[in-house]
Amino acid sequence: MNSAPLSTPKRVRFVELNAKALRALANGDLASGSTESGVALDEHFVGDRARWIFGYRADQLAKDPSAAPWITRAAVSEPDEVVVGDAGFHGPPDETGMVEVGFTVVPGYRRQGYARAMLAALLVRAAAEPEVRTVRARISPDNTASLATIAGFGFTRVGEQGNERDGRFVVFEVPADTIRAKQLTAGPIPMPSPRD
Repeated sequence: MNSAPLSTPKRVRFVELNAKALRALANGDLASGSTESGVALDEHFVGDRARWIFGYRADQLAKDPSAAPWITRAAVSEPDEVVVGDAGFHGPPDETGMVEVGFTVVPGYRRQGYARAMLAALLVRAAAEPEVRTVRARISPDNTASLATIAGFGFTRVGEQGNERDGRFVVFEVPADTIRAKQLTAGPIPMPSPRD
């Protein structure tokens, strides 16, 4: 693994984390989570924050199995087939057609372009669904890496949200039609500078 930023845009594919994988990871069982997902997951997947998120997603699937195609997946770099993070949506499109993106890069792979690659793939996925009208990202105002990641993808700041547990977030949105238009005029969503 090379931690120096590279000029070649990164590519990722997503691997489903099914209900058994999510529950195993929430319980801190990295070996079972890896077996269930079919890829070697990083220790990052059983850290405290990840365990909470994967537990929440496992509960979400138990309540609504139809959410499975939309929620968190492992992000695997191509062509080297290494798990570099996780990404997905918080759930299926809501009644207004909005989906919210979320992504995390394994610490050893940060600042190499993987967050941008994950976001680009998520935007392509969202734009492919006719019921999606808006893609949202909520980012802590002090998360400069994520703020830099969304730059160049057409997101506009639309407000702020917050609560005591999670803190304050800046809310950004991009219309799905904007994503679709970029794809029509430029092919796949052009990758901004590969820094993230």
